[in-house]
Amino acid sequence: MGKIRKLKTGITKPAKNSWKTHKWLYIMLIPGVIYLLIFCYLPMGGLAMAFEDFSPYNGNSAISAIMHSPFVGLEYFKKFMTGPDFLRLLRNTLSISIVNLVFYFPAPIILALMLNEVKNMAFKRVTQTLVYIPHFISFVIVGALTMQLFSTTDGVVYHLLKMIMGNKAPDLMSNPKLFVPMIVGQSMWKETGYGTIIFLAALSGVDVQLYEAAEIDGANRWQKMWHVTLPAIKSTIIIMLILKVGSILNTGYEQIYLMQNSMNRSASDVFDTYIYTKGVVNGNYSLATAAGLFKSVVSMVMVLGANKLAKLFGESGFY
Repeated sequence: MGKIRKLKTGITKPAKNSWKTHKWLYIMLIPGVIYLLIFCYLPMGGLAMAFEDFSPYNGNSAISAIMHSPFVGLEYFKKFMTGPDFLRLLRNTLSISIVNLVFYFPAPIILALMLNEVKNMAFKRVTQTLVYIPHFISFVIVGALTMQLFSTTDGVVYHLLKMIMGNKAPDLMSNPKLFVPMIVGQSMWKETGYGTIIFLAALSGVDVQLYEAAEIDGANRWQKMWHVTLPAIKSTIIIMLILKVGSILNTGYEQIYLMQNSMNRSASDVFDTYIYTKGVVNGNYSLATAAGLFKSVVSMVMVLGANKLAKLFGESGFY
C-alpha cells in the first residue's frame, strides 16, 4: 500500500491502485493467513490453562471450562520447573538438539555444495530426486524400518554387525547411550536431501563472474568454494541457523515417541513426550500447557538472542 514508485522524472509518489495492481498476490495470501489464524493464533486462547487449575468439567464447553476454572498464577510453572523430571527432560532435550545442530544442520549445506559442483545435469537431477524422496516418508515408516534393520532378533544390520564385532555389536533399540545417535541419524537420512533446496536456490544466485575472476587469480575448486560460494550464501546460512536455534527445545514428538521404549526411556524422555504424557494420557492439562508455554518462551528468547548476536557480528540477521 505504501510502496513508493520512482517516476522517470526522478520524482517519487505513493503507488496508486496497489490493490488492483497486486490483487492476485493478496489473494494468494488468503489461505496462509486463514491457516495461521485457525491453527496458530486461535489456539493461543488455551494458554490460559497454564495459569488455572483447569478441569474440563468446570463448564459445558472448553471455553466455558477455561472461564470457570480457578486462577492459580504461576503455580504450575513452579511445579514443572522444580519437579523431579525437569533437569532430566532438559538434559535429554538439549542433548538431541545440540547433536542435531552440530551434525544435522551442516549436512544440507555440505550436500548442496557437492551438488553444486556436479557438471553433469542429468546425473545432478537424478541425484536430487533420490535424496528428496526420504522427506516424503513418514516417521512411522522410518521407525518401522529402523526396528526391522536393527532388531536383535531378525535385524539384518544387527546380525551383520554381530558377525563382524561379535558380542560387542550395539543394541541400537534398547541402549540409552545410542538413542541420540539413532534419532539424529534418522533425521539426517530423512531431511538432509530436502534441506538442500533452500541452499541450492541461494547458490543459483551467485554471480558466475566471481568464479571466473577467482579462476583467473589461480584459485582451485576448493578455494572457489571457500572464498566465493560460502560467502555468497552466508546470509542464508545465518537465517537458517537462527531458526534452528529457536527450535532447540523442539525435538519432534512423533519421532521420539515411536522410538521410545522402557529400556531407553532414561534418554528418550523429552519435553514433547512429557507434555503428551501429562496432558493427553494423565489429563493434567494445566501442567502440560505450562510446559508447552515454557518451551515457546525459551524458543522466542533464543531466536531474539541469536538474531542479536548475528547483528553484532555484522550479519543482516532475520529481521
